[in-house]
Amino acid sequence: MPAVQPGKRSLWAAYRLRWLRRRLIWRAVRARHGLVAVADRMAGLGPSDVVLFACLRNEALRLPHFLAHYRGLGVRHFLLIDNASTDGTADLALAAPDVSLWSASGSYRASRYGMDWVTALMLRHGSGRWCVVADADELLVYPGCDSVGLDALAARLDTKGQWALPALTLDLYPRGPLSSARVAPGDDPVTAAPWFDAGPYRMRRQWPKGNAWVQGGPRARVFYAGSPDRAPTLNKFPFVRWHWQYAWTTSTHAALPPRLNDVWPDPGARRITGVLLHTKFLADAPARAACEQARGQHFAKPPLHGSYYAGMTADPDLWTPDSVRYTGWRQLLDLRLMSDG
Repeated sequence: MPAVQPGKRSLWAAYRLRWLRRRLIWRAVRARHGLVAVADRMAGLGPSDVVLFACLRNEALRLPHFLAHYRGLGVRHFLLIDNASTDGTADLALAAPDVSLWSASGSYRASRYGMDWVTALMLRHGSGRWCVVADADELLVYPGCDSVGLDALAARLDTKGQWALPALTLDLYPRGPLSSARVAPGDDPVTAAPWFDAGPYRMRRQWPKGNAWVQGGPRARVFYAGSPDRAPTLNKFPFVRWHWQYAWTTSTHAALPPRLNDVWPDPGARRITGVLLHTKFLADAPARAACEQARGQHFAKPPLHGSYYAGMTADPDLWTPDSVRYTGWRQLLDLRLMSDG
């Protein structure tokens, strides 16, 4: 059988991807049985209103600012899944009238790291509308986000034929040990951890899905220097016009049908892109890393990431003289970490 060149798919690969998409959608249909509706407040929501989907666990520190940030961008309603939190996350969510809440007590890892649960809600409430899909430690910024709301951004993406806004996950960190990045609930975490790596970042295409694979930043630099291919994937689609026939394959890094992944820009492509400010590295990060290592819910093969957990629990200082202090979306545009198309 002749070799298939990068950028092309054999008929057999296309057939397998079609069946994979159907299996993933069916997984999501079944996953709805693992969700218990705690508060459904979606009555009166219009078909053009932007909604946000997120799966949370013990995010009481970040949730108040997370909600405020996305309200400021124009999110009309939040559909949140609480995965057995013990820190009051569910109570905070229930106190907000623009939040609908579901409870999921099952395994985060067995639900494809929450994506089966999220897709189950998107099948029912997201098809045909523009949706944000983000973690509680991810704050979306994009060109003009201080004056252009998500509804206006959606209109522009529609005009350009983009089904999604691609975004680089930009790890933010403090100057000093992670334990120095202390914030109170409701505070902007960027004020405590404002530094980031301006580069280098590398991008490859993975076939046959054709999805981008972007790696780099402080996690690759500090925790995966000896095994860079194990470093976290940094490309995501956090803002999408969803359809019930779509499926997430790996978090929001890639989707099916494979043509959806073409929206991630190759060099020179005129796409509108954004950045997810990743506020993971606050003072609670070392303790959370120790907890998650014990739970074994965040990696397909947790033992392969022992150096990451060991490094995180040691309360590292990720700052270097080359670190850049975040000042706003215009800076990210100038650094070519995002594009206005």
